[in-house]
Amino acid sequence: MVTRYSGLEGKVAVVTGAGRMRSIGRPIAVELARAGCDVVLTGTGRAPERYPEDEKAAGWRDIESVADEVRAEGRRALPLVSDVADPEAVEVLLGEVIGEFGRADIVVNNAGAARGEDRKPVVDLEISDWRTVIDVNLTGTFLMSKVFGRHLAESGRGGSIVNISSIAGKLFSPNTAAYAASKAGIQALTAVMSQEVGRQGVRVNAICPGIIDTYRMDDIPRGPQWEKFIDSRVPLGRAGAGEDIAHMTTFLCSDEGAWITGQSYNVDGGTVVQH
Repeated sequence: MVTRYSGLEGKVAVVTGAGRMRSIGRPIAVELARAGCDVVLTGTGRAPERYPEDEKAAGWRDIESVADEVRAEGRRALPLVSDVADPEAVEVLLGEVIGEFGRADIVVNNAGAARGEDRKPVVDLEISDWRTVIDVNLTGTFLMSKVFGRHLAESGRGGSIVNISSIAGKLFSPNTAAYAASKAGIQALTAVMSQEVGRQGVRVNAICPGIIDTYRMDDIPRGPQWEKFIDSRVPLGRAGAGEDIAHMTTFLCSDEGAWITGQSYNVDGGTVVQH
């Protein structure tokens, strides 16, 4: 019987930022479970009163709900509250993963700062807003890659790190300085690290999503305005879904992606085609 992805049975995957109902992290976690991975899910421990209305209506429980979906696929799940921007918290996270599973094989750096007051010109950008975005998006990816990458390199089994970047780190649109800089930095981190750990069998790649229909885009009302927005930007004529990113992530972690490292792939319906 041929499966979609091979080589993932029994692997342990850590997926950060995996608690949102309409997200990228959730389908990545579920797809890795379907491919045979046990999954560690991290979230910020956000209070239920901060959930979007659709999550409240669904009785959503953040990473606990995603953990239930992983278990429904017949795999083990470990939901943990953690701060990727805190060096000590990342070390503790590794210890908890090793304590529960005895290993880690895959790291998906998906956690990201909420879309907020950083979307303004550089001359008007508050230093605190800049630091928040850089700390979570870029420094968080660095810390997870540093701490878990050391484990992967020393394990003798190799492994895979997938960093969720963005086409914003290639487009450099006005009013996105903090976000674009953080995502371009992730692409640089990916390329550099891949050359450092390749001999230990560790592969490091990035995915650059385009417009994905998640809660992060809720400032644009769904309906005619949304359709016009998508039509003007996406040649394939639809917004992406979290599953589009999940499939690429799982491929890169699988045996089918075994000769790929150091790359930053656009998964965006054709929005960015420049090289």
